[in-house]
Amino acid sequence: MESSLTFEKVWAMFQETDKKFQETDKKFQETEKQMKEVFLEISKESRKTEKKLKELEKLFIGNWGKLMESLVEGELINLFNERGIEVNQTAQRVTRLHNNKQYEIDIIALNGEEIVFVEVKTTLKPEHVQNFLEKLKSAKEVFPLYKSFKIYGAIAYLRYESEAINYAMNNGLFVIRATSKSAKMINPTDFKPREF
Repeated sequence: MESSLTFEKVWAMFQETDKKFQETDKKFQETEKQMKEVFLEISKESRKTEKKLKELEKLFIGNWGKLMESLVEGELINLFNERGIEVNQTAQRVTRLHNNKQYEIDIIALNGEEIVFVEVKTTLKPEHVQNFLEKLKSAKEVFPLYKSFKIYGAIAYLRYESEAINYAMNNGLFVIRATSKSAKMINPTDFKPREF
């Protein structure tokens, strides 16, 4: 028995196919909506995780910096007294707002007439030395309390890159290497520091 295709049969098949396409399209739209919701949730969680990681990084870096400063500060009085600068007190993170700009000195060591500003870096780079030299040039203006003091500079580090140490010494800075238990002055014994 032969089946002949009539307009009605073709039309019915077309309508059935169209109905299936519409159902498939609806399922695609539902799937797309669900995927968007999943991606939004993943994105939201990713932002939360990123924020938490940044907070942890900030906490770690801040605490690492404090640890480095404490390691260096513990030996400063002895190190400078051995070099003829008889300091008798130290302080960490001395800050001052000057001309709407925040200035911070990691450590100061002083005796009433002389003061050493100490910058502490985990990895010392030449640009750190240059920035610190600029800070020292304006020290008496930024910290008028120390205007009558002889101001010296020192830079302390755990590691260094390229010519940072030579650059610091050539510009009259004391250079202090943080070691596993304390700190050590690496300038030659006949080193003459620059007064700022």
